[in-house]
Amino acid sequence: MIRYRRPKQDDTVIFDLIEKQLVPLSHLPQTIINQVRKDLPRRLGQGVTLVACPDYESDPLGFVHFMLHGDLLYIDMLAIAPNARRRRYGNMLMDRAERFALSRACRRAKVSVDTGNTAGLAFYEKLGYSVARYQPQNYCYELEKQFI
Repeated sequence: MIRYRRPKQDDTVIFDLIEKQLVPLSHLPQTIINQVRKDLPRRLGQGVTLVACPDYESDPLGFVHFMLHGDLLYIDMLAIAPNARRRRYGNMLMDRAERFALSRACRRAKVSVDTGNTAGLAFYEKLGYSVARYQPQNYCYELEKQFI
């Protein structure tokens, strides 16, 4: 099931997913990664975070954090625990985020994927995203999707 983040219950798991699933993919310098770590509580307080879990009371198996900027849905972070992959949690989280955005008149979506994250690129491309540009300063691809 997909539900909204409950900070007291979910944040420890979310921070662990970020540390183990997202940080190793980053090519940013350690000083910037350390600043990002410090900024995570504030960052999660902005936008919307949805979690995937087996039932309403369970700890998250994955999460998506996103923000809306005018007609743009920006997918900030998505991570799924390794033991929960290939069970459609990522698809469900993205579907819910996109439906949320559509209900608020968003017409397009963007996400950044680190260089070398071929699984992430393939995942987003399956969902209809396409590479719009490469950002060499961040070592990542920016993908976009237009909503119909």
